[in-house]
Amino acid sequence: MGSTPGEKSQIPLLTPYKMGNFQLSHRIALAPLTRERFFKNVPQPQPHVVLYYSQRASKGGFMLSEATRVSDTAQGYPNTPGIWTKEHVEAWKPIVDAVHAKGAVFFCQIWHAGRVSNTGFQPNGQAPISSTDKELTPQILSNGVDVARFSPPRCLTTEEIPQVVNDFRIAARNAMEAGFDGIELHGAHGYLIDQFLKDGVNDRTDQYGGSIENRCRFAREIVEAVVAEVGADRVGIRLSPFANYMESGDSDPNTLGLYLAETLSRYGILYCHMVEPRMKTADEKFECPHSLVPMRRAFKGTFIVAGGYDREDGNKAVEEDRADLVAFGRHFLANPDLPKRFEVNAPLNKYDRSTFYLHDPVVGYTDYPFLDETA
Repeated sequence: MGSTPGEKSQIPLLTPYKMGNFQLSHRIALAPLTRERFFKNVPQPQPHVVLYYSQRASKGGFMLSEATRVSDTAQGYPNTPGIWTKEHVEAWKPIVDAVHAKGAVFFCQIWHAGRVSNTGFQPNGQAPISSTDKELTPQILSNGVDVARFSPPRCLTTEEIPQVVNDFRIAARNAMEAGFDGIELHGAHGYLIDQFLKDGVNDRTDQYGGSIENRCRFAREIVEAVVAEVGADRVGIRLSPFANYMESGDSDPNTLGLYLAETLSRYGILYCHMVEPRMKTADEKFECPHSLVPMRRAFKGTFIVAGGYDREDGNKAVEEDRADLVAFGRHFLANPDLPKRFEVNAPLNKYDRSTFYLHDPVVGYTDYPFLDETA
């Protein structure tokens, strides 16, 4: 890990790993990254999306799709993809095929935004659904200028919840029909599943609120339904117990994270993808006294970590057995050949935050150079 730029060496991130039935050639995963490039939210071929994902695919690599909506009520941002109709399935097929042509393993992250939405994204202008009727305060967007505003949500009734669970099940089935190798449930960052998990959001008094067991019931039911549909060996989940993103904090994140790791492990799911209690903003790293290690020990499948890792941090996490895989977001976004750059310890392209959520099919999306183009 102390190699100089240009020097090749075997590093922990580039060692092979067997994840269930999938033989991976390295431990560098493409994190799920919302990019808002699916034009007009319609299910049609997206050649620029095909190129984007195929650029980042490598033989034996593990990749996650951007958050993909499970229903017409799931949208929280413009130009995000769906997977609840046959048309969506057909639109995803060429993307999945291009990734598989490069030899990568590709999972679809399925998602419901819940209250992180507004009536403009909802069918017939209805209120977004959530675990609560508490409204989110406006949020400054990543460009530091624009403001996202959210409509007051409608608290799901107990009787409605099974239908939402079924939406996740159907989405998982459709993802497999599109050719994905498996699915990841998005249970992180203040979206619908997280809105049930966290006591800072969930104020219910029925069997889905109150105790930690009740708050985790919605997530457990979704896991059960999806496992029954596609098999536990093709299911993962992403969680962020320590995050307060979208006002989704919890009063006891350590207990919540450990409970989830222990409970979800009993279903035999393939992996647990945990976001670190530390996050990285711009070039600053924020450390936190909490640790994922107890959750890593409690979960019996593959353990993936994410949250501001660089080459050195990622190698150390694997070397110290704190993780099996490390998911990279911003660095992978800006460096389509990230595993190669890590292999030779080459300089990384700098990412441009102002282009993360542009809707342009090229700028800040498919135009980051490869190493051989900058040599």
